[in-house]
Amino acid sequence: MGKDESLITYVQDRPGHDRRYAIDNTKITTELGWSPRYTFDVGIIQTINWYLDHAEWMGNVTSGDYLNYYNKMYR
Repeated sequence: MGKDESLITYVQDRPGHDRRYAIDNTKITTELGWSPRYTFDVGIIQTINWYLDHAEWMGNVTSGDYLNYYNKMYR
């Protein structure tokens, strides 16, 4: 991402923090015939790239302006 690694701040895990999440799609595959379109590795890379390519959108939806719009339209 072009940033200096010194910007990374490591923090202690919170008590009870899950060490791992096991993902199993057996049930949805068996019962519904679903299968993933992408492997996890390909999908996560595509997801990260989407967010990097849409930084302006991310800034908009995480700003106070979006929150004001959301509250006006949906509350």
